[in-house]
Amino acid sequence: MQITVRVNGDEYTRDVEPRLLLVHFLRDELGLTGTHWGCDTSNCGVCTVQVDGTPVKSCTTLAVMVDGREVTTVEGLEQDGQLDPVQQGFINCHGLQCGFCTPGMLMTTKALLKQNPDPTEAEIREAISGNLCRCTGYENIVRSVRWAAEQTAEQQEVKA
Repeated sequence: MQITVRVNGDEYTRDVEPRLLLVHFLRDELGLTGTHWGCDTSNCGVCTVQVDGTPVKSCTTLAVMVDGREVTTVEGLEQDGQLDPVQQGFINCHGLQCGFCTPGMLMTTKALLKQNPDPTEAEIREAISGNLCRCTGYENIVRSVRWAAEQTAEQQEVKA
């Protein structure tokens, strides 16, 4: 099947097998290896990307399902050489250790902050509950999200 999809602002048209998973399309067809591939059952969340702004697990989403839609991967967070506040928060607050879960956490966090720019700790924990981390214990991840929320709020105040 032929699909056309916009990924990180660029449009791609490819012939794909109907059974091709989005994670493999992104990694193998487009070379966007920031999206990790973990459990293949949507349990771990490392493959999370955004489709039309909504986090989805790309290991259980078929590439044909995103035909005509907008996909954002972790590579799409950085803009004009500047890290997104979510990325910077994970660096500044040590929200990562091995880094395997980080792309999925970043994509989930970005969607959370767009929907809820000032989440409570409980709301952050609920939002990231579909993304497993075996290294950090989540404390620094929550701090990273709070840092990003504060930076985003400050940026909005400066623009206003």
